[in-house]
Amino acid sequence: MSSSTYDPARPRTGAVVVGDAAAPEQSAVSWAAIIAGAVVACAASLILIAVGAGLGFSSISPWHDEGISAGTLGLMTVVWLIVVQWVASGVGGYVTGRLRTRWLSVHHDEVFFRDTAHGLLAWAIATLFTVGLLASAVTGAVSTAGRVAGSVGEGATQVASSVAGAVSPYDMDTLFRSAQPGGTNAPNPNGETNEQATQEVMTIVANAISTGQLPAGDRDYLAQLVAARTGVSVDDARTRVDQTFTKAREAAQRAQEAADTARKAAAKLALFTALAMLIGAFVASAGAAYGGSLRDDHH
Repeated sequence: MSSSTYDPARPRTGAVVVGDAAAPEQSAVSWAAIIAGAVVACAASLILIAVGAGLGFSSISPWHDEGISAGTLGLMTVVWLIVVQWVASGVGGYVTGRLRTRWLSVHHDEVFFRDTAHGLLAWAIATLFTVGLLASAVTGAVSTAGRVAGSVGEGATQVASSVAGAVSPYDMDTLFRSAQPGGTNAPNPNGETNEQATQEVMTIVANAISTGQLPAGDRDYLAQLVAARTGVSVDDARTRVDQTFTKAREAAQRAQEAADTARKAAAKLALFTALAMLIGAFVASAGAAYGGSLRDDHH
């Protein structure tokens, strides 16, 4: 039997047998190559993110009916996230595979596994670097979704409280508008200032929005307050109160719909971000395997 033939009975002394010579056993992990690939992937990600941000800002406009829609911008963002992961991870994985130390007398299947693992490690380190440099941009997107969902889940009371300000100054002026143009409002029977009366109205309206209806007692009280201050009849004052409450309720509904839309958009962004990262992990592993194969073939 040739001395170069593998003999299971031959004692193992921590060396890798190469022909008749014994070479020192090498580590299965080439950290230098992994870090180098991660740095390249991180730099490529930052460049591509900057390019995507520039394209995005150039596509939107503060002017009405100009620029792309929010839906189109969201789709472009998702596509660009995938492109960033695909390109940056592929380049980083390839560099990792080409720079890793050659493993002598290691089975081809084991070499393939190590290369893919190196690409995965390079992708993971690059992702951590990129997130850190971008002040946790990806984590911020996910946490934004959580904050939006939490604010929506706190119930209609808090939404209504925030929407109490939706009773615009114009609506409040309409509510307390004097019966005579250019006239002044009569003093409040309770001695309240205009600010106090306004705050009282907004508090009552906010409570009505949270419960879904304006109680008859509150409705009559507001009507009497408006009638006393403006000089209009109680019936006209009651009509004003009803109109103000309807506008506030519609504003609260729009706020809830906007919050729900933001929640859904944030959830989709988080899911597509996770998908893009999974694609990046796969591409980095495949790139490292390809680069490692070329490195061994050209050695």
